[in-house]
Amino acid sequence: QVQLVESGGGLVQAGGSLRLSCAASRSIFSINSNTMGWYRQAPGKQRDLVARITSAGTTNYVDSVRGRFTLSRDNAKNTVYLQMNSLKPEDTAVYYCNADVWSGASRTLYWGQGTQVTVSS
Repeated sequence: QVQLVESGGGLVQAGGSLRLSCAASRSIFSINSNTMGWYRQAPGKQRDLVARITSAGTTNYVDSVRGRFTLSRDNAKNTVYLQMNSLKPEDTAVYYCNADVWSGASRTLYWGQGTQVTVSS
């Protein structure tokens, strides 16, 4: 069973920075087809994609964070990082790490427990 452990959330003032980390419990990174991502969910809203990175290193960002957030992965450490700069109050949410793993024709989604990010104005 794969576990995703997030860290790095907290309280920061608008304009500040935080770096989130997501460590996988085993080497899902060695599976050829996997995409790691971060989602966020604000109170009363649905969980939405923030950014994702494929096993080949291709990244995608939602428009609201493009240019401010950077997603990277360290395959040797089974870890992905979300560097968040120029944070805004509207970035406040619980951030969830996600692993979307294909093995042959089988697809499995894994989720972390979430980490709170609060941006004060």
